[in-house]
Amino acid sequence: MPLPDTIPVRYTEEEAGYVTVRPLVRQTFRLQELLDMILTVAGKDIARVRQLLHSGTVVYHFYRYSWAGFDANEAELAAALAEFPDADPARPFSGAHCTNAILEGAGPNPRTLLDLDRAAASKRRLFRSQSFWERLMEIAAEENPAYRKYSYGSRADLYALPLNTETISRIAEAANRLAPAKLRSAFRALPDAASILFICPRG
Repeated sequence: MPLPDTIPVRYTEEEAGYVTVRPLVRQTFRLQELLDMILTVAGKDIARVRQLLHSGTVVYHFYRYSWAGFDANEAELAAALAEFPDADPARPFSGAHCTNAILEGAGPNPRTLLDLDRAAASKRRLFRSQSFWERLMEIAAEENPAYRKYSYGSRADLYALPLNTETISRIAEAANRLAPAKLRSAFRALPDAASILFICPRG
């Protein structure tokens, strides 16, 4: 059976911890739209994607999406997934493509301590010839963050830079010297950070 071009989908808010009644919304998704959502949840794992298509349900951004499950031909599914980007560990870090720098805590599932947006961090203080963001990208380029993965949710390559005492000191000095006052106060989380995750969408 060939893959369908369109799939009728129902979705409603997903509630955790108690039963609630929410209105169902019905919408027709193109196959690529449904796959895009599933990839955000499952990554580019053909077996996992096939299983979700067969089960006919996925939770995405606090909504539960449901459809009439179907069995996907592996070769056809592989061809459909080939239209989506792959992880590319050989892709070098480029500060010019970076849009966010996220301070992460320690542990296997690190929590976000600070999500730094390029626009906010690019504002220059009076009489400063460089913004904090420009300096942060210089530090990142010198430290050479390691490729982590491609994120389908962010549509971006992710690079991680482990933080040691010296790097934290360099970033703190740059924040104190270049960052606007509101941003400097946010960097109180810096001593608790174990790494920085750089979000680099593909152009």
